[in-house]
Amino acid sequence: MGCATSACAVGESKNKRSIIQESVVFVLQLRVPVQTDLQRQLKGVASKTTIDRLACLRNQIQLVAEDSGGSAISELRAPLEEYLSLLTGLIKKKDDGMEGCVEFKWKPLGDGGSAELCFTNLWMEMLTVIHMMAALAMAEANSLMIPKNRSGSGHGVRVVSSGCKRDAVDLLLQASGYLEFCTREILPRIAPDIKSKLPDDMQESVLQTLSIQALGQGTEIQLGLAVNSKKATLSVKRRLACEQVIYFSQFIKCHLYSSIINQSLCYKGSEPACHASAVCCFLAASEILGESKKACLSFCLSPPVTRAPPMWGVMKHLSQKIPEIAFKKSQMYGYLLKEEEKVMQSLPELPNFQLSLIPEEFELPEMEAGSFARKPDPFAY
Repeated sequence: MGCATSACAVGESKNKRSIIQESVVFVLQLRVPVQTDLQRQLKGVASKTTIDRLACLRNQIQLVAEDSGGSAISELRAPLEEYLSLLTGLIKKKDDGMEGCVEFKWKPLGDGGSAELCFTNLWMEMLTVIHMMAALAMAEANSLMIPKNRSGSGHGVRVVSSGCKRDAVDLLLQASGYLEFCTREILPRIAPDIKSKLPDDMQESVLQTLSIQALGQGTEIQLGLAVNSKKATLSVKRRLACEQVIYFSQFIKCHLYSSIINQSLCYKGSEPACHASAVCCFLAASEILGESKKACLSFCLSPPVTRAPPMWGVMKHLSQKIPEIAFKKSQMYGYLLKEEEKVMQSLPELPNFQLSLIPEEFELPEMEAGSFARKPDPFAY
C-alpha cells in the first residue's frame, strides 16, 4: 500500500533522477476515474441529462487530477461533491435497471504498475469517491505541514506557522470522518464477495485503522503546538501525549514523551525513590528514542522510498533534551538503581484519559432540487 508521497524506483531509468517527496502526514494513494462510455452503457436506463453530467464530472476529475498530480485540491473538491450528489440520487431512486449495467473504472494516479479498479456496483463507486476525498484531505494536511520557504530558518530547522498546524488538524479530522463514514454506512451495504476483492487500503480493518491514525496524527500536531507554547502546562502536555499513546496503541515516540512528562508530574519530590524513578524514566526514554530513530529510518528506506522530514515539534524537542538529561540523571542518581534490568519495568503506568479528538461528522451533499426527489435520510427507501 504505502504512502502516496513515496516514490517507487521499480522500472525507472537509471539516468532519470527520481524525486522523493517529503512526508509528514500519511497520505492515502490517490485514484482517479478512467474514461468510460456511459452514454452507451446507460442509454435507456437514466436520463440523458444525468448521463451527461456523470460523464462530464468523471472526465473533469480525471483531467484536473492528472494535470496537477493531485495537488489541485480545491479544484477537485467541488466536482467530487457534485458527483457524489448524483450518486446519492441514483441510489435513492432505487433504480434496479442501472445496477450492474455500467462499469466504473478507477486507476492509481501516477502508478502504472498497479491494477485498475473495475466494478458495476453503485455503493462501490460511492466508496471510491469518498476514499478519494479522504486522500485529498490528507494530502492537503501534509502540504500544510511542509514549509514552503526554508530561507533564513537555518539548516534542518522546520518552520510551520501555528495557523497551518491547526488547519492540518482540522483536515485530519475531516479525513477521519470520511473514512469512518465509509466503514459505518457504505461497506455494510456491499456484498461480501465484492468486499473481498477490494484493494488493501479499502478493506474495512484498514479504513478503521487509517481513521484512528489520522486522529493520532492530529493529536501529535496538537502536542507539538503545546510543546512550543509557554502557556501550555505540563498537565496539558501529559494529557495530549497519553491520548496519542491510546490512538497509536503505545506507538514508540508518543509513549516516549508521555513517560517523560508523567515522570515530571509524578516525581517532583527529593526522596531517593523519586530520583530513582526519574532515572528509570529518562533512561527508558533514551532507549526508546534510539528505537524510534531506527524505526523511522527503516520505514523510509523500505520500498517505496520516502524522504524523512527533518525533526520538528515534539521529536525535535526530545532529541535535544533526552540524551543530555538522561546522562546527567544517571550520573547523579544511577547508584539508586539496584538492578539495571529493572529500568523498563520500573516505569510508572500512564493515566488513561478520554480521547478529545473525534472524526468530523460527514454528511452526503444535498441533491439539486430538479434532479431527484429528496428524502430526509440519505439512504431511506
